[in-house]
Amino acid sequence: MNLNLENAVNYHYNKFPPIDLRYQVFIDSLIKATDSIARYDQMLKTLHNSEILLAPLRNQEAVISSRMEGTISTMDEILKYEADNINEDELNIENVRSEVLETLLYRRALTNAQLAMKDGYKLSSSFIKTLHQQLLSFGRGAKKSPGDFKKEQNYLADRFKKNILFIPISPEKLLDGLESLFNYIEESSHPILVKTALMHLEFEALHPFQDGNGRIGRMLITLLLWSKGVISEPHFYISGYLEENKDEYIDTMRNVSETGDWESWCLFFLRAIENQAVRNLEIANRIRDLYEDMKLIFSEILSSKWSINALDFIFTNPIFRNNSFTSKSGIPAPTASRFTRILVDKELILTLEESSGRRPALYSFEPLMELVRV
Repeated sequence: MNLNLENAVNYHYNKFPPIDLRYQVFIDSLIKATDSIARYDQMLKTLHNSEILLAPLRNQEAVISSRMEGTISTMDEILKYEADNINEDELNIENVRSEVLETLLYRRALTNAQLAMKDGYKLSSSFIKTLHQQLLSFGRGAKKSPGDFKKEQNYLADRFKKNILFIPISPEKLLDGLESLFNYIEESSHPILVKTALMHLEFEALHPFQDGNGRIGRMLITLLLWSKGVISEPHFYISGYLEENKDEYIDTMRNVSETGDWESWCLFFLRAIENQAVRNLEIANRIRDLYEDMKLIFSEILSSKWSINALDFIFTNPIFRNNSFTSKSGIPAPTASRFTRILVDKELILTLEESSGRRPALYSFEPLMELVRV
């Protein structure tokens, strides 16, 4: 296939990091983004169990970030897979669409990266290679050199795969580029949101892997914000805004290499942070409010000391099979079976599949699913 190079922009050799940034261009957006993400983080700190309440946001991010690369899966598919495969450490690749598998790998890679950073690992070339190896370990990506940096020049083309829009750094210059990037992350005195903006752009411009660069680059946003203390828990995801503004996102990044306009990129990125922080706060508040409402309802209709156990299980597993509820919720099996009947009768959970032979029934907790479907 012959691709048109006429409008291609080359990587900005020897221009990273920018020496002088005109802060006046984006200072207002920096203040607003800082305030918005601080309000979001304050909400995180007040949650009694952020993992239970904000796991849906991680699932959302996995679905949307993968979708930006053409991997189409749904929240329902991801959660149904989980309901049928309750051992998180093992991926069952039988009878699973490759798109669903890729989205699951995204979420697992991000979770493992967060655990590694809790153990003291820092962002580095070896860190992102491990992250990439996990992201592309199965499915279509398994043929795209998982865990290895590119050895041939790669390109970014338009959506019709006819015109090359951007030529990333050459393979022989890549290691130097990555060293500059990670030195910048550790040593620069730029405000952390500006640093995150420039880190993300530079990673995408380096495009160090044959495939998966966009997904890794978006993971790094969350990981950097969390590791630098901007957010107290690793629950901030930005792909929703970037997907909705994908053309501007790509054009503004590309324009940095073409014209040296780092400030317009910072302005776009900071607006993305502000908008996504507001949106994430709204969703998280709705999830928290639903949890508090359901706490009262579950207590009333179940009339049991186990009602919070039931609620926490269903929030963590909004699509689940009955055998998992009875075996994994910590509730005595006869009590869990009674709870299921009550919740179905009260239409709090919806029966997706009736039990058949040895296959238990499949249920959906629709009040939560309606908040988090994307």
